[in-house]
Amino acid sequence: MTATLRDDLAALREAAPIIEPQIEAILDTWYGFVGSHPFLLASFSTAEGPHQGYLAAVRARFGQWIRDTLRAEFDDRWLAYQREIGRRHASGKGETDGIAGTPEVVPYRYLAALIVPITVTMRPFLAKGARDAEHLERMHQAWFKAVVLSVALWSEPYVREGWW
Repeated sequence: MTATLRDDLAALREAAPIIEPQIEAILDTWYGFVGSHPFLLASFSTAEGPHQGYLAAVRARFGQWIRDTLRAEFDDRWLAYQREIGRRHASGKGETDGIAGTPEVVPYRYLAALIVPITVTMRPFLAKGARDAEHLERMHQAWFKAVVLSVALWSEPYVREGWW
């Protein structure tokens, strides 16, 4: 059976209390992935190496993005913040945190490719609170759709004007 939007919103909200106490562990997993790939870590680095303050600031925002996504209140305020996240990956990268010396933009190919690890790594965390295999699958599929939606919105600054 194909899930409706209402089903997906409910599944995301059901996932929220399961994921909330695990957010730091999820971020550890994601940051371990980014940190193990120098080409990804470069987006958070200056000539001196990874900028720990920048990594910490982005980590806090990434945790909030998880919470916001699972809250599933996809209203105008949420949409505006997704656009801000996109801007921060492109023309506004580093400005929010006053970080100089990092690359000017996160290459789009990395943004799109991160859909996979951000989705796949969430499943074991969801499994810790799922009622059964069907419940796990519903939550995981809803998460996947929400991640794709987010990345699509974050991609707007990368699209030629008039093509969005």
